[in-house]
Amino acid sequence: MSEPKIQFANVSFLNAEALGEPGNRVFRITASSGTSKATIWLEKEQLLQVALAVNQLLGNLPEESKPNMDIHALEAPESSTLDFKTGKIVLGYDNASGQFMIDAHDIESPEEENAEIRVWSNQIQIEAFANQALEVCASGRPICTLCGGSINPEGHTCPRTNGHNSIHIEYP
Repeated sequence: MSEPKIQFANVSFLNAEALGEPGNRVFRITASSGTSKATIWLEKEQLLQVALAVNQLLGNLPEESKPNMDIHALEAPESSTLDFKTGKIVLGYDNASGQFMIDAHDIESPEEENAEIRVWSNQIQIEAFANQALEVCASGRPICTLCGGSINPEGHTCPRTNGHNSIHIEYP
């Protein structure tokens, strides 16, 4: 794995959130480490896949892990601020440190091999992040039980009813 441009090794905050109304939301991961902050914009499907991958990785962790590496020396320079849209996210676990890592690549630099940022987190942080990400992804538009499509606030004409039945749901 190549070295990222910047690393957050002392993460105090790792959050998944959606902004906007269902059907018109944008998704982001925010992280803070010391005096540095990062905002990583991504698609809903990317956030969902990261959360599912975290849960899968958590289920396959080695029983005994004795960290023998200190990652805190990798910390970003003070007052670093990043804000970018990601095209590629890589999730990993480092046996030597017992830490999880999320590498995010800037969509504006598709040929760039190095990640824009690597966010290190412990098991408690990454598990809470994955649960939050799943909640954020599930809190969108309701899903039609017949076709699996999203039901918009203005209604949904289900293709499985050949357009004969329109489904309307009141949003809170």
